[in-house]
Amino acid sequence: MSILWQICFFCWRTLWLVVCIGSASLAQADVAGPDSHLAAGLRAEFAALEPQLSSNQFNRPLALNSAESSNRSKGEIYALVDYPFATVKEALIGPAHWCDVLILHLNTKYCHASTHNASNILAVSIGKKTYQAIDDAQLFEFVHSIATTTPEYFNVLFNAKTGPLGTSDYLLMLEAVSVPGGKTFLHLTYSYAFNFQGRLAMLAYLSTLGRGKVGFTHTAKPSNGQPDYIGGVRGAVERNTMRYYLAIDAYLGALSTPPAAQLEKRLQSWFNATEQFSRQLHEVDRDAYLTMKRREVLRMQMPPGVAD
Repeated sequence: MSILWQICFFCWRTLWLVVCIGSASLAQADVAGPDSHLAAGLRAEFAALEPQLSSNQFNRPLALNSAESSNRSKGEIYALVDYPFATVKEALIGPAHWCDVLILHLNTKYCHASTHNASNILAVSIGKKTYQAIDDAQLFEFVHSIATTTPEYFNVLFNAKTGPLGTSDYLLMLEAVSVPGGKTFLHLTYSYAFNFQGRLAMLAYLSTLGRGKVGFTHTAKPSNGQPDYIGGVRGAVERNTMRYYLAIDAYLGALSTPPAAQLEKRLQSWFNATEQFSRQLHEVDRDAYLTMKRREVLRMQMPPGVAD
């Protein structure tokens, strides 16, 4: 009887361990969540890009690429930033602070966050490189959504269905993952679609006001040894993608500044950063930019319909 009891006890204990281990594995899978592969995927991108992040033309841990098809243009930036993931997530996963980010862009004239039919909306007016009335700018209504969020990863999207001059389906997407050293790895995508009318409008711009403007991708080295950069539609989307990334970085960099000084810190940081790439991004001088943006930020404090 004693031997039989021991055998039964051993069998029961073994079965109990198997059940417990299996339950623990299932619990761990639930904690990791079905989207944990997204964090692993972005970390894999980080590992693959590490050599490029450590040595590049930008003199910062950043990689940029772009693509153009018959009806869509896209720019992407991968960047390592020296901010904890928790800080980045708190600042950027929701829509609350994105107007403070977007207004730094030279062409953003106004931004207002609201909720409509349970959707978070950013009404963003895009216009000239100088101060102008909101009614003279183009209104974009970006719908904010959180695609994925876990303790170590998030993905946030802003979509606008329509745009001017035959453009549509605008997307601003940011995903981020925690990486060793208390830092965060970001992936920013900016893209839009265009029809035949939109392509004609872009070609008209590139042959007039946009003539001579370039992006960041090297195409070849001419005989004088100076790099040639991509132009055209890809050059345009690269410039805008970089401006949006620098706005995100300037916003994050000012969070440690006392609240009353954060706006000025963001403005100065964004302008200083763009001037590091003056061949691509210089449009106005510092005083003109700061004066314009201070006025536009003051205007953002007024509700739509009241702001001029």
